[in-house]
Amino acid sequence: MQSRDIFSLAYRSVTGNKLRTGLTVAIIALGITVLVGILTAIDSMKNSIYSSFAMMGANSFSIRNRDIQVRMGDDNETASKGNKNQKKVKKSNSNKVISYQDAVRFKDRYHFPAEVSINFRASGIATVYKDDKKTNPNVTVIGGDENYLKVSSYEVAEGRNFNTLDVESGRNVAILGKDVAEKLFGKKLKNIVNNTVRVGDVRYRVIGVLASKGSSAMMSQDNVVLTTVNNTRRIFNRPNASYQIGISVKDISQMEPAQGEAIGLFRIIRGLSVNEADNFVISKSDSIAEMLFSSLSKVNLFAVAIAFITLFGSAIGLMNIMLVSVAERTREIGVTKALGATSKVVRQQFLYEAIIISVMGGVIGVLVGMLFGNVVSLLLGSPFIIPWLWILIGVSLCAIVGLISGIYPAYKASKLDPIIALRYE
Repeated sequence: MQSRDIFSLAYRSVTGNKLRTGLTVAIIALGITVLVGILTAIDSMKNSIYSSFAMMGANSFSIRNRDIQVRMGDDNETASKGNKNQKKVKKSNSNKVISYQDAVRFKDRYHFPAEVSINFRASGIATVYKDDKKTNPNVTVIGGDENYLKVSSYEVAEGRNFNTLDVESGRNVAILGKDVAEKLFGKKLKNIVNNTVRVGDVRYRVIGVLASKGSSAMMSQDNVVLTTVNNTRRIFNRPNASYQIGISVKDISQMEPAQGEAIGLFRIIRGLSVNEADNFVISKSDSIAEMLFSSLSKVNLFAVAIAFITLFGSAIGLMNIMLVSVAERTREIGVTKALGATSKVVRQQFLYEAIIISVMGGVIGVLVGMLFGNVVSLLLGSPFIIPWLWILIGVSLCAIVGLISGIYPAYKASKLDPIIALRYE
């Protein structure tokens, strides 16, 4: 007999006993549902976490002046690495500011696939006025360039971003944070673009409004006024002002090489010798995301362990059912052998039956698990996920389980003597 005929015979045998097949398929499907469902849900959570932290700058880092390291957790970590290498910063330039010229040279010479922005935070906080309305005196004024919004993960809800002419000329244009815009123009935010506001004593033309970004531990991300870096240099400049350089990588997996290249280039710009430690710090905000991803990886292992235990139980159950099937069909096996079927044909038939039952359970488990897992995507607002890797792994595991579970029953069936089998009652 050809393999196709043997497979057809095995399929008819499987579908002929619906109750037994259904129960076995359900047990196997349960294990795969647990595996695929939990892992799909975890992938959804990872996508949601990544999106949230990308909005907070998880795919970006900044170069800052060393004297602010006490307030920045990652800065202390970077500084400690310098101590481990037993390099010292000269006292004469330990708090050396990052000048505008340093920042511009870095932006022009940094060729890693990333966006680079220069920004400057005006000293203190300000009050913003519009006719008889005004904000509380706690608005942060930040000067940036045409890349600042992208590097800082801001989005423009209305109006436009800064263009090259705005940045180069340093003219009085501003983009308002959502809290500032609502305070001055009301909740409906009408007729804001091309209107004017006053920051302190300086009047600005509004060219855009930012989408809400929320708050961090350091400041409200929506209680800001953004203008160009050259405007803040002209109006809010102060002695020994230090600028900040922001870098946003396109692929978060490239963070380490991007930081390495940035450190190497900026050391050259700062004129540091080989035996000197960095007189600047790299600050990043993805440590919480990494911690959450690490926790989710542990849940991954837990889910895989549960699924394997379930599949192990399913394998035992499937083997038991196949052995019962051999006992029940002893006379049928005798007839088949009496008609000329070889031991190999009988063995293949029972192996095919075990694999068919197992794969059917795997396919059902994959579909149900994928649907259950995407309920989490729906709740988190993430896109629908089709976990092709877990689908492939799930179905492959089921085929292996079916093969292993069917070997002994198939071997036992193939060894039956046809004469003794025909006498079996």
